[in-house]
Amino acid sequence: MYTLNEKIRDLEPYEPIAGEYKIRLDANESFLCLPESVMASALHAMMRVELNRYPDPTAKDLCAAFAKSYKVKPACVAAGNGSDELINVIFQSFLMKGETYATLTPDFSMYDFYGYVSECRGIEIKKDENFTIDIDKVIETCNNENVKLLIFSNPCNPTSVGLTRETVRKIIRGVSALVVLDEAYMDFWNESMLGEFENYDNLLILKTCSKAFGLAALRVGFAVGNEKLVRAIKAVKSPYNVNTCSQKMAEAVLKNRAEDARKPGRKTPRESRCRHPQIAAFARRIAAEIRPHGAALPGKAPNGKERYELRRSAHTVRKGALRAPFGRIHRGAVL
Repeated sequence: MYTLNEKIRDLEPYEPIAGEYKIRLDANESFLCLPESVMASALHAMMRVELNRYPDPTAKDLCAAFAKSYKVKPACVAAGNGSDELINVIFQSFLMKGETYATLTPDFSMYDFYGYVSECRGIEIKKDENFTIDIDKVIETCNNENVKLLIFSNPCNPTSVGLTRETVRKIIRGVSALVVLDEAYMDFWNESMLGEFENYDNLLILKTCSKAFGLAALRVGFAVGNEKLVRAIKAVKSPYNVNTCSQKMAEAVLKNRAEDARKPGRKTPRESRCRHPQIAAFARRIAAEIRPHGAALPGKAPNGKERYELRRSAHTVRKGALRAPFGRIHRGAVL
């Protein structure tokens, strides 16, 4: 009789909260739909898809649109089926069985899940009661414990606390490990490392279209790094990992972003989030404070737990904090 191995025997499938809700804090989705003109462009692009053909395995046009929008080289960009897939690929490929990775807790719970599935040793470097990080402790721990991969989100999911570029530089320079910098919420802040990743041989940056762009349904994410690291990701990922419909729709939205960025008076997602009166009213209702330096809303949350179970919807409420994304705000938006 076949039996499951010990690694997967007790794992439970991911089960998101069921139901129809305008705002989904458990998934941290944008509650706004795309502007009609952008949606029309995306749908038009999808209508030209040849469904009998496999997707472009390199997602060349999509990566080029991302590169142009964020002003990086296309050769330094790899596309994934959401940044979650890329995290999994990185753990499975850049670490050997039994090697050590480190996280800065609390942080995105799935880091530990992928580390567990990859059969690697995980070290938690805990933040203080204000969710700040002792940088010297991080560097010392990584070097003393022979950490091969350090992964953390900036700004942090779920605490909202962010690290400045200078602080991140200190970490990258101070450790021998590969640093995986998850910038899923960096569109709501202004301390991205995208402008200088080529200065380092041990830095990978993760980006997503699920948050500020409001494209969670498409499952599109990116890894950005020097060409050596990106080539390695492209070599080990599945060949057709991003479907053609997602590629073309996300490409259309990214092209719109590049064009929109050139318009005078354009507000960034961060500016829209912090200044919109409806968001401020929402924050008051939950007794939260909108912090201009982060992407989440720390505040009171009912029945908060120290840590939800791994592999579940663990990042909505943690240590009395909740988080909420806000994409582009338009007239008529309801919170």
